[in-house]
Amino acid sequence: MKRLFRAALVAAILPVGLMSVGCAHGSGSACGGGDCGGGAGGGHGRHAGGQGAHGKWYDIAWPDRYNYAARQAVVAPFAQQAANGHFLHQTMWNFYFEPGSDKLTAGGMDKLSSLAHATPGPDPRIYLQHAQDVATTPENIDAVVGMRNELNAKRAAAIQKFMTTQFGPPITYEVLVHDAPTPGVSAIFAGNAYRGQGTGYRGGLSSGSIGVGSVGGGGASGPPPGTGGNTVVNTAPTAPPPAGP
Repeated sequence: MKRLFRAALVAAILPVGLMSVGCAHGSGSACGGGDCGGGAGGGHGRHAGGQGAHGKWYDIAWPDRYNYAARQAVVAPFAQQAANGHFLHQTMWNFYFEPGSDKLTAGGMDKLSSLAHATPGPDPRIYLQHAQDVATTPENIDAVVGMRNELNAKRAAAIQKFMTTQFGPPITYEVLVHDAPTPGVSAIFAGNAYRGQGTGYRGGLSSGSIGVGSVGGGGASGPPPGTGGNTVVNTAPTAPPPAGP
C-alpha cells in the first residue's frame, strides 16, 4: 500500500517539476510549443512580451504603467498653475504705462529689462493688457473701442522698441494683447512682517481655552528657560471648592 502511495505521489510531482524546469530555461519543446512565450529563441513568457500563458493572467507592466498614470494626474494641475504664473509674469499691465499713453514708466522699463535678462534665455512672447485705462464716457462711447485698439498697437510698438536696446543677440519679440484682470494681493501682512524684522519675528495664536503668549521669543522679556520659546497659559476655569459641613 505504501509503495502504491509513493508511486502515485511521484507521478503527480514529476510533470510539475519538468514543466518548471522547461519554463525556467525557456526552451520551446520543454514548454509545450511556446506556452511560456519562449519559442525557438527561448525566454520566459513574462520576459518575452507577455505572449505566453503567464501573460494572459496578469499585467507584466504592473505597477509601472499605473504609477506613471497616477504621477501625471498629480503633476498636471501644477503644470497648468506654473503656465498661468508665467503668463502673468510676462504681462505688461496698464500701470506700466502713463495713463492713456504709450509712454513707459520707470517701472515699466524695469519690468521689460528683467524680462530681457531672464535665464536661461528670455521668452520672446510678451503679453500686453488691453488698454482699459482709456475710460468709457458718454462722449467717446462710439469711438472708445477704436481708441483702445490704437493705443494697444502703440504700446506694443513701444515694447518692441525698448527690447531692441537690451544686451544680447537680436530677438524678435511677439506682443499679444489680452484682457485678463489685474492680479493683486493685500500687502498689509507682508509690509508688517518687513517692518517688524528689526525686532524679530513674532506671532500669536489663540483658540479655545489655550492661549499662546509668544512664539519663538527670547531675550529679557521672553519665556523662562526650558520652555522652548512657547508660553502656554491655561485659562480653563477651576472647579469651585467643596462646600463646608
